[in-house]
This record gives sequence, C-alpha cells and structure tokens, in this order.
Amino acid sequence: MSVADQERAAYLLDAQNKALSLFEEIEQKLIRPGISEKTLSDEIYKLGQERHGIRTHWHKRVVRSGPNTLRPFEDNPPDRVIEEDDILYVDLGPVFEAWEADFGRTYVLGNDPQKQRLRDSLEPVWNAVKSRFQEKPDMTGEQLYDIACEEARKAGWEHGAWLAGHLVGQFPHERIPRDKTALYITKGNDQSMATPGKDGNKRHWILEVHLHDTANKRAAFYEQLLTV
Repeated sequence: MSVADQERAAYLLDAQNKALSLFEEIEQKLIRPGISEKTLSDEIYKLGQERHGIRTHWHKRVVRSGPNTLRPFEDNPPDRVIEEDDILYVDLGPVFEAWEADFGRTYVLGNDPQKQRLRDSLEPVWNAVKSRFQEKPDMTGEQLYDIACEEARKAGWEHGAWLAGHLVGQFPHERIPRDKTALYITKGNDQSMATPGKDGNKRHWILEVHLHDTANKRAAFYEQLLTV
C-alpha cells in the first residue's frame, strides 16, 4: 500500500473512531423509551453538533424502531414512539474534517431474549463476512453480497436488504448518478472490489449486515468499515 493510501485509510479509521465515540454517548445519554424516533434523531443531531463538532452528514439520519426496522433505508416510515421493550437501530453518516464515516448499531430496551439474540447475531455475522472477504479481497461485489446472505441464514435470519455495503471516502465519495450497482455490494456488481477508484486510489468499502426476523416483524442492523 502506498503512503497516500495509508494516509487515506488512517483518515477513514479516525473518522470511524470519532463516530464510535458519538454512538457510545448516544447509547449512554439519549436512547430511552417514551420518545419518538424523530425526537431521538433531533437529539442526536444536536449532540453531534455540540459535543462532536459535526456539521455535515453525507446521508440522512436514520432512527428506526419496532416494525419500522424492517423498512429499507430509502423509505420514510411514519414516526413511531420507542417502547419500553423495543428494538431500534441508528444509522449515521457524519463527516469529520472532510472524511466520511458510516456507522450503524442496534439497541434493545428491556430483556426480550429473542430481540437480544437478533442483536447479538450482528457482530459475529459481520466478522464472518469480513473474514471470507479477506481470504479473497478481489472478489466481486455480487460475490460478497451472496456471502452476506449466506452468513445471515447460517445465523438463523435473512439478509433483508438489496445491498450489503458501499463505497466510502473523502466527502463526497465517488458516485455514478442513478447507478445502484457498480459501487455497491449487491447483485449485479461483477467488478472486483479491489478495482481502484477513478482517481487511481484504493477504494474503501463499508460492510452492512441487515438481519431480518420477519416472523416477529423486526430487524437489526450493523455497519462499519470493511477495508481498514
């Protein structure tokens, strides 16, 4: 890896570490029953500004609870009040000093063992997918998507999204207008994930795990950097 690529990776990892710090504070101070998803989202935005210096999010803030966790990112479901015995996830794309983070975590309120099992499946599945990617880092986006689906099924769930990740980088990262395949970990992406970006630099990827428990109308979500 070149010096420039090492520097880019370091910037992305630093952005992720700052996002992790934000999420730790969200869990400790903000997540609670009795408030709406929108209220929590607004409180997260304020916390990010006041305590973490965040001025820009490169994608919309997503707070989903209960059955809303099953809805895809692109949807905007009706606002919902978080309940005493609930499951919810937070998905944020904060920008730190021109470098993007993309980070998602799932939280369980109460002691429901099935909700806890769903949440606790996320990190092992994510790690299993990453391990298989590292064995063949030049695999295609479609191949890694299929692996994500397979590992979700092994854990007893379904991968409930059309993608399992995407590019991330310096804000704004590389995009192809109206193309939801080439720069995503998804069906139809037959390009090697090791293909350099149009600027000639090493591309970096976010890996997403979407575990759906459709029988019980809930889902869980986990994402972070794959290639750093």
